[in-house]
Amino acid sequence: MEQEKRKNMWNGDNGDGTYSNPILYTDYSDPDVIRVGEDFFLVASSFCNSPSVPVLHSKDLVNWKVISYAMERLPFDHYDKPVHGCGAWAPSIRYHDGVYYIFIPMPDEGIFMVKSRNPFEGWEEPVCVRKVTGWIDPCPFWDDDGRAYMVTAFARSRIGFKSILHLSPIEPDCSGVLDDGHHIYDGSKTQPTIEGPKLYKRNGYYYIFAPAGGVKPGWQTVLRSKNIWGPYEEKIVLHQGSTPINGPHQGAWVDTPTGEDWFLHFQDVGNAGRILHLQPMRWENDWPVMGENIDEQGCGEPVLRYRKPDVGAVYPACSPEDSDYFQDGRLGLQWQWNANYKEEWYRLGDGKLTLYAQDRKPDTQLCDVSNLLLQKWPAPEFQVTCKLCLTGAKEGDILGLISLGGVYTALALKKENGRFKLVQYTGEWTKHNETCKILAESDAEALHLRMKVEGEKEVSFLYSTDGTEFIQAGDKVLATPGRWVGVKTGLFAIHEGEGEPGFLQTDAFLFDPLQ
Repeated sequence: MEQEKRKNMWNGDNGDGTYSNPILYTDYSDPDVIRVGEDFFLVASSFCNSPSVPVLHSKDLVNWKVISYAMERLPFDHYDKPVHGCGAWAPSIRYHDGVYYIFIPMPDEGIFMVKSRNPFEGWEEPVCVRKVTGWIDPCPFWDDDGRAYMVTAFARSRIGFKSILHLSPIEPDCSGVLDDGHHIYDGSKTQPTIEGPKLYKRNGYYYIFAPAGGVKPGWQTVLRSKNIWGPYEEKIVLHQGSTPINGPHQGAWVDTPTGEDWFLHFQDVGNAGRILHLQPMRWENDWPVMGENIDEQGCGEPVLRYRKPDVGAVYPACSPEDSDYFQDGRLGLQWQWNANYKEEWYRLGDGKLTLYAQDRKPDTQLCDVSNLLLQKWPAPEFQVTCKLCLTGAKEGDILGLISLGGVYTALALKKENGRFKLVQYTGEWTKHNETCKILAESDAEALHLRMKVEGEKEVSFLYSTDGTEFIQAGDKVLATPGRWVGVKTGLFAIHEGEGEPGFLQTDAFLFDPLQ
């Protein structure tokens, strides 16, 4: 397909020196941010998808691009299949003595670390900092005397308790812990479900920025102490207040080269996942003050529109990629697989993506297929269109377009008895209730499929033989989010029965505003 210049589906940069929240309407959950010189780097959780833990870059905290992933695959073979809700939880990123470090918690396997001297060029293989179950949300910290520490939280689902923060001395190169450490804060009475700690030092105080109160109804808490081991004072510094921004929390404090302070955090909106907001921040009496409409206790509310950070220059608006013409020799960084991937699942060349159909074992629901090629929703409403070339399909192949969430649905071409049947799959990932509804039959060698997302919840499909006139296909489905993640959309190629699998090809995967 001839490549057109396309606009991204969402951008928080208003083009007039201001920005609007959210700055990214995309599921970059549990974000952490640092600045190195004039560059900002952000990491986010990715659970069982691969490649794992996206790394984003910005020059102004508003406009972001994905530049790499911390891990090409999760370092355990059981993630060769989807393990929903498991895998890479809330990471942290830090820079120390010329090296970038990302700490990645895997609540069933332990705390892992990857490092790099250039985030644009990739990351070294993961190192296990501590093999342990139930430890989550690690953040490293180097003190003025060169000693290093790691602050963590706990997942009650794995270890039996929560609302506790723990500090461990670690090797300065982050290769392991030095001893067991001990608990430094118990928030069970006043800051329930405190987690996601980020450790900083300023003006002689140690600060822990940590979300509390639960994902959707929660708030942002800050702890401080003159001693890294505590005791810590506590203060709630950001809450929903009178705004529509529920649960504004879990993120990072970052400054600009000009000396401004900002706080970047998520908001859980359900189907689109945990989207990113940016709050102005300042210091008063050695406490951070975030947002605006500050109450008498110093607790702020999120801003909806604000002036952009002063970074000493003006940079063009941009967003993470969404549409893809498959012109490069590697998959665009907007794509992730449903589990650890294999190179033989796909090929890029001649301006086309080829997906080779993989055998689906009996009784495996579509949501549990590993080779779903997916990307996050880029906006609350959109449509996506792709042309499937079917000349490589073999008997038993099922090739199509999927909306993957807690409730999932897909429009696909299923080759049976030499003909294609247009079918719709629908199911729920927690129930064994997948259905397959036959909608039509076709002898076409290519078919255009379209998915619409309306009102951030309604998913519907259309198809066309010429790419111009589209026909409604199947039932409208109310999407629901997955386990800790928003809904994704993408392509798949699977095979059922005996015989040799075939393949599908497409030359574009295009996002557009609703028509």
